[in-house]
Amino acid sequence: MHRRIFLILASSILAFGAAYDVQAQTWPARPVKLIVPYAPGGATDAVARPWADKLGQAFGQQFVVENRGGASGMIGVEAAAKSPPDGYTLLFTPSAPLSVLPHLRKTPYDPIKSFEPIGRAGDVVNGFVIHPSLGVKTFAEFLEYAKKNPGKLAYASSGTGTATHLRLEALKIKTGVDILHVLYRGGADSLNDLLPGSVQMMNEPVTLPHVKAGKLILLNINGSERRPDFPDVPTLTELGITGADVPIWFSFFAPAGVPKEIIRTLNAKMIEIAKTEEMKAALWAVNAVAPLQTPEEMAKDLEIDSTRNADIIKAANIKME
Repeated sequence: MHRRIFLILASSILAFGAAYDVQAQTWPARPVKLIVPYAPGGATDAVARPWADKLGQAFGQQFVVENRGGASGMIGVEAAAKSPPDGYTLLFTPSAPLSVLPHLRKTPYDPIKSFEPIGRAGDVVNGFVIHPSLGVKTFAEFLEYAKKNPGKLAYASSGTGTATHLRLEALKIKTGVDILHVLYRGGADSLNDLLPGSVQMMNEPVTLPHVKAGKLILLNINGSERRPDFPDVPTLTELGITGADVPIWFSFFAPAGVPKEIIRTLNAKMIEIAKTEEMKAALWAVNAVAPLQTPEEMAKDLEIDSTRNADIIKAANIKME
């Protein structure tokens, strides 16, 4: 009797595994949903849509963006984590919901265990900007001004615990400057106060067109390399301030348990697409570049980012309001 039950269970497991193998080999056989955990029109949405278009063309199936905003990205990320692990619902997210938010509040998902990394879709390349009315033109002049005028500079971010907030706190920890943090609902709102000088600093891609127009001054680049359109603006590392970049990246993840073959197929296609001049141009239009990473490299970077962000949050005593 026990042997018969064992054989039935073993046959069921083998059949289930075989079905998953077939599914992985024929994937995608229908449209794929991309959950974006923020509202339409934001930075995440802007990076997700060119990827959805290119992947749809490459696989012959639609990759449909579904915006599920709310709770600093937590609602959409939870929905993706609880989706069937069949490759037809994926998460397209920036770094904060996985590497920052879990250190600030209890989340209904585990950033490591709930997901399988697929591919890195783009890193934001921008830096700190300052209003020209202060007469500051370089990073060194900014530091001198900030140290002589503690608490006088006001820095606008998109909210507590966002990557742009952590960039300020990391800078303060590394340099010892005292800068006021002013919270906004998003980059557009804060920019409206930055341009007339109501606040004096920001660190978001939305500022860069105004730098090019001469309305703001770009002090540095948060990233490993300089921007080709601002070749004279150094990185923080070049300025001697290491470990303060706080990367802002966008990546694809799948619910834990998705067949490895689907992940390998997607990652290979993403790398192929990212190498094309057309995709490079599409990402650069939204101030992003796509590093070519394996899922294993992504997982390692997520752990590094998460540990570093946890240290910044603790050192700066950041708490959700």
